[in-house]
Amino acid sequence: MEYTYQTQNTCSTVIKFTLTGNIVTNVKFIGGCPGNLQAIPKLVEGMTVEEIEEKIGGINCAGRGTSCADQLAKAVRKAYEESKANK
Repeated sequence: MEYTYQTQNTCSTVIKFTLTGNIVTNVKFIGGCPGNLQAIPKLVEGMTVEEIEEKIGGINCAGRGTSCADQLAKAVRKAYEESKANK
């Protein structure tokens, strides 16, 4: 299923991705710095929610308490929990 997540405290404003079970694909960031936000989707393609949380969850950008990568980890966890609740 496709999801859209509104980010908080980051240059990127929206993250879109597909979640199938707990596998994440088709990640796209809207806004933000293009270099990093083209790299992150390639690195996480096909990873599980848990793998993404482990690898990039908690990364802090410029003292903001979060980052685009951290927001992706939060987004996929939220989507996964919602998908389990809707079954």
